[in-house]
Amino acid sequence: MPLYSMTGFARLQARTSDELGYTLSLKSVNHRFLDLQFRMPNGLDGLEMELRRLLKESLVRGHVELSISIDRSTMQKNGYNRELVESYLVAFNEARDMHGLKGEPDLNAALRLPGAMQSENRGDDDLTALAGSVLEQIGPLLEQLKAMRAREGEGLAIALNATLDRLTEATAGVAELRSEIEERYKERLAQRLANAVGPDFNQQRVLEEVAVLVERSDVSEELERMATHIGHFREILNNGGEAGKKLDFLLQEMNREANTLLSKSSGVSGKGTRVTELGLAMKAEIEKAREQIQNIE
Repeated sequence: MPLYSMTGFARLQARTSDELGYTLSLKSVNHRFLDLQFRMPNGLDGLEMELRRLLKESLVRGHVELSISIDRSTMQKNGYNRELVESYLVAFNEARDMHGLKGEPDLNAALRLPGAMQSENRGDDDLTALAGSVLEQIGPLLEQLKAMRAREGEGLAIALNATLDRLTEATAGVAELRSEIEERYKERLAQRLANAVGPDFNQQRVLEEVAVLVERSDVSEELERMATHIGHFREILNNGGEAGKKLDFLLQEMNREANTLLSKSSGVSGKGTRVTELGLAMKAEIEKAREQIQNIE
């Protein structure tokens, strides 16, 4: 199953007759949930309900806008509603004369009135034909949208796999420095013990400090968990489907491990500074990945 981005666009044009044409389009951007918005001519409430059902069956997440626009060339062919326009002109002139005002009626404004163009005053047969045609075209349009979202998702997968490669490299780099970190902590422990000898010797406090230093010197668990998270992340990418929320959770866990590595390497001289550099590099890669997966379905 492909990995889908939430970014996509699809559009097609169709006609129900020589007199009536329309453009049907779908636009999708990222969103935490599935948010559907419709821009349609009046009188198509039943069609909107059916389209909403079909979109929910095909899409998981994203802000999705579906729009239906009537071909304006068709509106011109059908002419205008003479009775409505004439009523507007008469009312304009009467109001002007009654209040002693100046001005002339604007024909453009009159033709923009709801129902002024005959195509805005379609009969039930036209609406039925339009709804039927849209339902025939929504399937191919959704496939077009999903194809674009799949292409975008493929690009994201490539970028994320490259990020995982760099995280793997940084993790391996820290693993190579483990012995150096442990050696530096042993030196600090020896110094603490040497300083503790004397009349003020406090065995309990020394034991507590020893326990802390021993725990801080061992980064094996963090490295193992980081490697596990990276492997799981790759598996989810390869499986595709609804992956965005799962990947976001894994990145939170990776960030936690990177923070722990940084904490354990702080104050360690020598190659400990290199561990700090690698830990910061991990966090930078994780942050880049979090930005990218915000657009994954």
